[in-house]
Amino acid sequence: MSTTTATVETISKPNIGVYTNPEHKLWVEETTPNLDSLKKSKGEDLPEGWVTVAIKSTGICGSDIHFWHAGAIGPMVVTNNHILGHESAGVVIATHPSVDHLQPGDRVAIEPGLICNNCEQCLTGRYNGCEKMKFLSTPPVNGLLRRYVNHPAIWCHKIGSMSYENGALLEPLSVALAGMQRSGVALGDSVLICGAGPIGLITLLCCQAAGACPITITDVDEGRLKVASKICPRARTYKVNTSLSPTDAAAEIVKSADGIRPRIALECTGVESSVANAIYSVKFGGKVFVIGVGKPDMNVPFMRLSTQEIDLQFQYRYSNTWPRAIRLVEDGVIDMKQLVTHRFDIEDAVKAFETSGDIKSGAIKVMIQNEIDS
Repeated sequence: MSTTTATVETISKPNIGVYTNPEHKLWVEETTPNLDSLKKSKGEDLPEGWVTVAIKSTGICGSDIHFWHAGAIGPMVVTNNHILGHESAGVVIATHPSVDHLQPGDRVAIEPGLICNNCEQCLTGRYNGCEKMKFLSTPPVNGLLRRYVNHPAIWCHKIGSMSYENGALLEPLSVALAGMQRSGVALGDSVLICGAGPIGLITLLCCQAAGACPITITDVDEGRLKVASKICPRARTYKVNTSLSPTDAAAEIVKSADGIRPRIALECTGVESSVANAIYSVKFGGKVFVIGVGKPDMNVPFMRLSTQEIDLQFQYRYSNTWPRAIRLVEDGVIDMKQLVTHRFDIEDAVKAFETSGDIKSGAIKVMIQNEIDS
């Protein structure tokens, strides 16, 4: 098989990455693979089955902000200089000779988890639970917020003529799709979505497409609830009153849905009080499905769960979602462009993160771009 590579003109600027560290600093500097190696590479020096991708668009995730501000999410701790970012799409610029399904010029979305392919979870298709998972942007594995990355071809999904921005947004869509599938949301289900951040809003789009009704979405921020009403006019919105007890908050949530208790609550914040609100809101025999990431230990209303036979279920990332996500975007079933509020060049990544981390900015989804042409 012949080796393929992009033209030298495609690789013109130094590779840079967006870093944080244990001191919570944030900066942009040169990184690997470096420019000289990229220009000289014809692909044969890549690991077998790998490709080089020029990253064109990357979304800032809440976990990126958390690693920057807090330096950790549970046991995942920033202990050294660390590159952020795991929501990315770009164009293939070089391939190893063993790769036969991708070639330079192919537009791809990058699935950021590297798995062992040997453990029970991998072999049964639930590879998000891989015992040796290396998830890009989760310490100590560097992320995708760079100009160029090397990545296994199997985790580079072709997106055809889809925009790079939509390709990057396939990652948060995958989070929502995994929640939809495992929670079992069905046509006509009454659904509560807790949290109107990017994941909550994409979950709202999915519930709308699935025919759930009524749909109620909650948040502490009025601006985000206005966005929810814009993208799904039939959704009921409830601004959380943090001074209320979970039982009183739940009563108001149910009232906003004309007294219909949700069969399923999709909890997208990971906040203890929000989880409690969801538990007190759902009907007998209902389900609270937690998508959000929270603190290591949490108190929950155990007897409410017990006496109401409420299932409390959790999600960790996703598996086997990219093909479905691509189809949903290509066919116009899910439109995530309306969630993008800010765009920055990678050189201005610090400003991008400051904007994303400031609720007063009105930011929903902040994207970082590299020489976007389409």
